[in-house]
Amino acid sequence: QVQLVESGGGLVQPGGSLRLSCAASGIIYSKSAMVWYRQAPGKQRELVADITPGGRTRYGDSVKDRFFVSRDNAKRTMDLQMNSLKPEDTAVYYCKAYDSQVDMEYWGKGTLVTVSS
Repeated sequence: QVQLVESGGGLVQPGGSLRLSCAASGIIYSKSAMVWYRQAPGKQRELVADITPGGRTRYGDSVKDRFFVSRDNAKRTMDLQMNSLKPEDTAVYYCKAYDSQVDMEYWGKGTLVTVSS
């Protein structure tokens, strides 16, 4: 059974930092691309960052140079370091795994990040 569990969300003031984590089980993690998405109330889901099994990263324009994604294949985790947070970063953040060997994607249930003073 595949499980992706996000953690680390919460309330933070503008300009602050937060670190999200995604823990995976039930997949061949080392061969899966991992992705962070977010969805703010009333808005479409937005790609935040992704990281290939080999560690190559890509970021959405709105988070470049502020957010940093990393993964630990041994621990089967992916982290998202979020710096210089803005109110517009407020959203539910979701973790997704894509296993290219079986062409399947799996989603976590999300963690809420609120940036507010």
